[in-house]
Amino acid sequence: MKQTSPTSKKKIAVVFSGAGFVEGSEITESVSALISLSEFGAEVQAFAPTELTEDSSKITRFAVRPLQELREVDFDALVFPGGYGAAKRLSNFATAGARAEVLPDVVRCIREFHAASKPIGAICIAPALVACALPHHSVELTVGGDSATEAELRKLGATPIPCTATDYVSDRLNKVLSTPAYMLEARPHEVFTGIRKMLRELVEMC
Repeated sequence: MKQTSPTSKKKIAVVFSGAGFVEGSEITESVSALISLSEFGAEVQAFAPTELTEDSSKITRFAVRPLQELREVDFDALVFPGGYGAAKRLSNFATAGARAEVLPDVVRCIREFHAASKPIGAICIAPALVACALPHHSVELTVGGDSATEAELRKLGATPIPCTATDYVSDRLNKVLSTPAYMLEARPHEVFTGIRKMLRELVEMC
């Protein structure tokens, strides 16, 4: 029996922070996101800060555009893979916690999509970007149960929700979806499962 996609050609912007979890986007999480979005019939365009576009293209096999070119009106949803790049390059959350500074274009994009009621997906530590960009919105999200990280997110008004790697949290009021991925001690197929579930709803939500 032929399987049908839950949608047809929704346009999704995916924001990377380089290639590799130590300084950039986590590879398994990123590839899991790209495979899932392809399966669900979405059209993906990758973005990254200008100085990281070439490095990020090691993941995508297609051109990565400068983040400053990303406009909410051109897309149906926004997705951030995890990896330390989210907390070290797209922001300084890794060292500053709730006092973190987030790249202005990241803040702009998150706020534009949120204001337009378009879904935002965040993986692993990337939900911290959403919490920083949308303080006091009581956004429900997950970061894998790390108590120190959760405490910093609560300072921003976010609500951390317990979640396994194979599942996800859907804040339907704010249209923010998140999954902990490698914030937990997870195996690759578990990470993929959680991301796939999350992105299925994200595409359907568009």
